[in-house]
Amino acid sequence: GKIRLEEMDFLAFHGYYEEERKIGNRYTVTLEVETNFRQAAMNDDLQSTINYEDLYKIVQSVMGAPSKLLEHIGQQVIEKVRLKYGIETKVEISISKHNPPIGGVCAKSTVVMTQLDLV
Repeated sequence: GKIRLEEMDFLAFHGYYEEERKIGNRYTVTLEVETNFRQAAMNDDLQSTINYEDLYKIVQSVMGAPSKLLEHIGQQVIEKVRLKYGIETKVEISISKHNPPIGGVCAKSTVVMTQLDLV
């Protein structure tokens, strides 16, 4: 099964340029976690599945620590999710920076990362 938190919005202070890390920007994050839900489905037990409240808190904590690259943010979230829920968990994250400083009109830049095996 999959759990997906879609289009979480954050005001955060990421960016390659120092000015971006001072001013801040709007970011949108979608996180998808795939794992075996069999026990949760059979037992109606939250402890047997991935708690999306915990997933949100992981993303929120990573978004709260300034980084230069979206790739770094993505890797941090993936590592924290896999640490909490196990290495057999497939994680995909999409991080978008709204109005990126590229010298032209662009609604957002997006990085998508998928990771299944860290070892």
